[in-house]
Amino acid sequence: MTEIVSVRERPEYADKAIAFFQRHWASDASRPVYEDCIRHCVGADGSLPQWYLLLKDSEIIGGAGLITNDFISRMDLCPWICALYIEEPHRGHAYGQLLLERAAEDAGAAGFNAVYLCTDHIGYYERYGFAYIGTGYHPWGETSRIYKRQVKGQHT
Repeated sequence: MTEIVSVRERPEYADKAIAFFQRHWASDASRPVYEDCIRHCVGADGSLPQWYLLLKDSEIIGGAGLITNDFISRMDLCPWICALYIEEPHRGHAYGQLLLERAAEDAGAAGFNAVYLCTDHIGYYERYGFAYIGTGYHPWGETSRIYKRQVKGQHT
């Protein structure tokens, strides 16, 4: 059985989320970024940031975030799905889609009309309704492809 845990809703998962995202995404220099962002999502005034863990039989097998900007030049776009990761033994079962859907649902409930992500992958996100919209620039000099997906808002 799989379950998506929102760290905002279940703050007892904060330390596990920090360890998961640091292990898969952080460099030594960026480790504090993940810890600070995840800790401050708990009790934040606005709807962002959100951090999610995907559990299968109580084991963390994946995660993703929903944030205001993913260190990319397109500051006019928001929110961004970031740090999507599924542990290798669990890939190929569309678990990433579960996290993408949860982030999109939460974005719609918060009043957003779309979600964005930046990646170098071609072909994966298109399967889940994302469309390439252009290139973005990172502060460290690299570029990434930017994708957009419309979401169903639950706002009036």
